Amino acid sequence: MSIPSLFSQNNSEHLHWVNAAENLPFVPNPKNDSDVLSSTSLVAQLSVAQNLSDGEQLSLQTWEYMLRLVSHSNGLPQAAEAVKEAITAWKGLLTSLEDDKLANDRNGNKSKERKEKQCPYSVIRMNTSEFSEGSSLTIIGTPDGILGNFKIDLIGTVLPGEHDPPIVLHYNVRLQGDKITEDPVIVQNTWSLVHDWGPEERCPSADHENNKKVDNLDRCSEEGYVAVSTLRIGAEGIQMSVNGKHITSFAFRETLEPWLVNEVRISGDIKLLSVVSSGLPTFEDAERVNDLELLKSSAFPIHKDVDLFIGVFSTANNFKQRMAVRRTWMQYDSVRSGAVLVRFFVGLHKNQLVNEELWSEACTYGDIQLMPFVDYYNLITWKTVAICIYGTHVVSAKYVMKTDDDAFVRIDEMLSSLSDARAARGLLYGRISSEDHPNRDTNSKWYISPEEWPGQIYPPWAHGPGYVISKDVAMDVYKQFKNGHLKMFKLEDVAMGIWIDDMKKRG
Repeated sequence: MSIPSLFSQNNSEHLHWVNAAENLPFVPNPKNDSDVLSSTSLVAQLSVAQNLSDGEQLSLQTWEYMLRLVSHSNGLPQAAEAVKEAITAWKGLLTSLEDDKLANDRNGNKSKERKEKQCPYSVIRMNTSEFSEGSSLTIIGTPDGILGNFKIDLIGTVLPGEHDPPIVLHYNVRLQGDKITEDPVIVQNTWSLVHDWGPEERCPSADHENNKKVDNLDRCSEEGYVAVSTLRIGAEGIQMSVNGKHITSFAFRETLEPWLVNEVRISGDIKLLSVVSSGLPTFEDAERVNDLELLKSSAFPIHKDVDLFIGVFSTANNFKQRMAVRRTWMQYDSVRSGAVLVRFFVGLHKNQLVNEELWSEACTYGDIQLMPFVDYYNLITWKTVAICIYGTHVVSAKYVMKTDDDAFVRIDEMLSSLSDARAARGLLYGRISSEDHPNRDTNSKWYISPEEWPGQIYPPWAHGPGYVISKDVAMDVYKQFKNGHLKMFKLEDVAMGIWIDDMKKRG
């Protein structure tokens, strides 16, 4: 059974059956494509289209600056892949925009009206092509056949230059055991062209070291009779519960993140009664936003002086978080008056429909800066650089702040605190850590190898949910970045501490 993009703008496949005995895609020998695009090639393939209007180009004000990032990938995992994937995503988006413009020129709004009539808005505009935290898939059925073995596979998007899509989760239920055990067992794994099949995780597991918790839940619990099974996406991994009881957990693996999923395959000896997805990311129709004009950001003249510029980390699917920010702390008088400026920094997505929705949102609200790379957690340091660029070369901010889209910023308190600080130069303001050690646990999400940071402690740094730097620090970050001297480090808040420490050493 295959369930790809059930409600994605009327161009998705219908729910259909596939051969239960059908194997997964042929898995060739893994290879590591380490080719890096030249700066010239990157600029050519990620250049801003000349036919974009001035309004459309407002979301690309740091884009050209950031094209230098291809030569600053050292120390950042997945950098080359993210740029290559962005080229494909960007070309697809520009083609879609051009097609829409040509269609509108020929037919006016008739084509849009026809599309709207095909399906109610509540369905046609839902983007269900990937999972995010809180999403779930509920499967109701009973094991059938002689063995009663079945598989659930979360299939990702085919990557550029590859034939077979990655498998974000391979969930194999073997009720009659396998070659290793005669007892019922659940085997979990992932597959990608680069890494092949990963180390499998078995439940129950004979290896007690493998029983570390994921999202504070055990990796393995006792088996139950499969009736109502729910796969749920957590902050750290994927949880399976059966009849309301937690059964297994599977931690996310590098490069295989839930938002990659655009298809679910269920095969084997199982009689399905129902499959239901919920909690999937959605976008909102601007025409149905009652307070739209209040939520729009005004265009700012280049190099306009502002007291504080706030750059907000966000990802394409986090529309609801951005709307919450627009309706809450972006309504402070200082933001509405222009004394404080707020922009969201968002990378491209591998899914074209998501990029089209993101582009529409950026044009509607005027507060998004698109990044010329596909969003991966290990690359958020690039967004920090982009925030410094915007705060110094697009507008002229006395202070520059970085925060996340799930944070609430007390703008009044922030301005008051900065006024009291009276530090116009060399400022790093936030919750400072001064004696932190690199995490050397290879199983940790925050693992840092000696090659990435050979020192025993980090320079003082401010925790990522929110920190402020003065203009001279932001200027120095851009200068070092432009000259190719900026050390890239995947923990962006620690990276800022490293950059400031280097700035002080240089005097």
